[in-house]
Amino acid sequence: MTTTEARGGSAAVGDAARGVTGPFYGYAVLANSLFQRGVFVLYLQQRGFSAGQVAVLQTLIYLVSGLAELPTGVIADRIGRRASIVIGQVLIAVCLLGQAASSQYWVFVALFIGHGVGMACVSGSDTALLYDLLVRRGATAGYVRIRSRFTMLGTVTSGVAIVLGGQLQRLSWAIVYVGSAACLVLAVLVLMARVPEIRGADAVDEQGGTGKAHVDTTAWRALLRVATPALLTLAVVSGLMHATLTPYIIFTQQVLSDQGAGTALVSVVIAGGFLAGGLVPLLSGRADRRLGYRVVVPVSLLALAAALGLSGLGLVWVTVTAFLVLVGVPEITAVLVDNVLNEAVPSRHRASLLSMIAFVESVLIGTGYLVLGTLMDGLGSGAGMAAYAVVPLLACLLWLPVLLRRAGVATGTGRSAGQNTS
Repeated sequence: MTTTEARGGSAAVGDAARGVTGPFYGYAVLANSLFQRGVFVLYLQQRGFSAGQVAVLQTLIYLVSGLAELPTGVIADRIGRRASIVIGQVLIAVCLLGQAASSQYWVFVALFIGHGVGMACVSGSDTALLYDLLVRRGATAGYVRIRSRFTMLGTVTSGVAIVLGGQLQRLSWAIVYVGSAACLVLAVLVLMARVPEIRGADAVDEQGGTGKAHVDTTAWRALLRVATPALLTLAVVSGLMHATLTPYIIFTQQVLSDQGAGTALVSVVIAGGFLAGGLVPLLSGRADRRLGYRVVVPVSLLALAAALGLSGLGLVWVTVTAFLVLVGVPEITAVLVDNVLNEAVPSRHRASLLSMIAFVESVLIGTGYLVLGTLMDGLGSGAGMAAYAVVPLLACLLWLPVLLRRAGVATGTGRSAGQNTS
């Protein structure tokens, strides 16, 4: 392919995708304008909840989300991916309003359960809807670039929202939570007005097979057909990566505080981490072309292990530097893995299958919170962080056979996921 042809093809893909990306980018900004995200722990403490009670709530939200992934994925394929997102975001908005109005712990337990169900409704459905809209327009070649920008907008918005949330809290906690709920409602309105609905039965695989392609009647049969050892390993390793990254971001607040950082510095560092995590994914396309997901996966895991180990040195500026420099690296992997998984599953059951994978991820994240919290309580915050580095290192070992064999992940369209098709 000549350079001119490549540029022409890229321009054609961009034109085809433009009608999809605009509304999705607007949705990403509004859906991630959650002002309470960076200060909710302080809010719960002001409500009189202990650190242990807060940890239980945070673990509960991920475990419930994981358990709800399977039924909500099926619902997304049956009634529609957009409908599932709308239900989930409205449910989360209602739960945020409930948190602003209540002070009873049992009510918060119920609200966090509802929040977890809402997260499950959105998880898998948003990327499935985006990918299938690109399939419909013949523009999946641009998915990594589009998905990286989608991630960038979401995480940068989260970082800005965290800073704004800290300022709005000085006025009123109600403003923080009501503002977050209002942004979710606006995100839903943008989605309903600008993005068409797609159900599993409406979706068409890339290779266009309608009568010729094998059609599975259930998501379980589809999973059995595409579940190669490499795909299953990728799902577990990706889950372990997120089970390291998510608790690491949250508990870094405590590590920095224990190392002498003030509240203002902690909030700035965490916001900076979100901003870094939003900008780094823009390198996903280049990383995919030059390295490929097989190499990027262990690089991200080793970066996480290094960040955890450096946090155990007890030096606040080392912890800050490690956090800001390394926290964004796994976001590249997240984009590339998302592309591989979308290619690997058939459109008819895409939301269901992605929800099954998200179930594994959610359970591992919830377990990771408990394990890291226990380690930090028993060994101290820094030493506990350093000990938790064994998790990404274990994930590296699990990935090693795939890396050495260069085993492909068979896709629902008959291609090798991650293969360069340009």
